[in-house]
Amino acid sequence: MSDQSAQKQIGAYQAELCAIAAVPVADLHALSLSHGWPHREEDWLRLLEIGAGLAARDEIGRVLGTAMWFPASDDHATIGMTLTSPRLQGEGLARWLTEGVLAQAGPRTARLQTAWTAQRLYLSLGFLPRRMVVQHQGIVTLAATRPPPAIDAEIRPLTGPLDPALLDLDRAAFGAPRPAVLGAVLEQSTGVGLWRKGRLTAFALCRPFGRGHVIGPVVAHDDADAIAVTWPCLAAQAGRFVRLDTYQEQGSFVALLEATGLTRVDTLLTMTRGGDPFAAAVPGAPASYGLASHALC
Repeated sequence: MSDQSAQKQIGAYQAELCAIAAVPVADLHALSLSHGWPHREEDWLRLLEIGAGLAARDEIGRVLGTAMWFPASDDHATIGMTLTSPRLQGEGLARWLTEGVLAQAGPRTARLQTAWTAQRLYLSLGFLPRRMVVQHQGIVTLAATRPPPAIDAEIRPLTGPLDPALLDLDRAAFGAPRPAVLGAVLEQSTGVGLWRKGRLTAFALCRPFGRGHVIGPVVAHDDADAIAVTWPCLAAQAGRFVRLDTYQEQGSFVALLEATGLTRVDTLLTMTRGGDPFAAAVPGAPASYGLASHALC
């Protein structure tokens, strides 16, 4: 991207936008480390396989900021990995990058997770607040009493290709279909499913990320089923660092997380532009108990 519209004065730097795929992963990793983000180079590589985006570089090629978008479907996308150099906070770089990836995503409904301090920026770009996300993390301890088995259900590992029933559950909970994203996450994950009368009705995925593992997405109709599929993932990581981000603020599912060492450490805000994918949710429908990640939601 060399046209004038891809260049801008940002603070003391003459910045230029380029495709994020053209930037060495080590440079992207260094930027996220400067913010204390847990992403490893491997985590960046996996996100780059799923999505696209932009990076801003200065005259000598140093990375000043990044933003990515991830196509869930022809009608929906998530925005993430929006980072700017700490010395350039408040200089308009995050807006420039976000406007760029929104243009790439086109007319899709866009969803993102943001810190509360950045809410004003996204409001000005047409996003509206929808839900609070609670981040739980810690070293898993199994001192908690093992939950009772799910009623009239079979719990077993998810194996084989992407199950259409899993796609249907995820679409209902996420608010839009995202087969490519879910397939990519599944390839990196071990999974647990809950079946009733031969029908998949809940699932949880767990994969390596950052300091340890992340559990998500987790989809179930109620707390009891969410616990039934999440407990095996927690048990498999006993003594290790695990993170789970959830829309659930209270209840028995949250109590399980806290009892197994995953304490509440932060909250973020889900915002969307172009529609509200949560609006169609009905009582008793599959719900999201664990997010795939901030970037993939």
